[in-house]
Amino acid sequence: MGELKTGTRLRSAVCATEVMVIAAPKGDVALTCGGAPMIGVNEEPPAGLSVAPEAAKGTALGKRYVNEAGDLELLCTKPGEGSLAVGGALLSLKEAKPLPSSD
Repeated sequence: MGELKTGTRLRSAVCATEVMVIAAPKGDVALTCGGAPMIGVNEEPPAGLSVAPEAAKGTALGKRYVNEAGDLELLCTKPGEGSLAVGGALLSLKEAKPLPSSD
């Protein structure tokens, strides 16, 4: 895929998923959704591709997804059936930070 930049919008080539890059690491990133490389939001997906069974957990609207290192963060702007991954490792849902108690 190449180097990602904050604010870049991408879409899946195999499902309806669309994301926006919130934070990105330096260097090239092999970002996939549903087992296929992500493409630019205005690009036309290649014909004949489908979601890989091992990458079909789906994405949820408005949720943030991060890699294990925490240096890549994506915001889902349109949900789909494919799962987001980098280098074959699935991204995890970013959990909300717990607020301090106000006893």
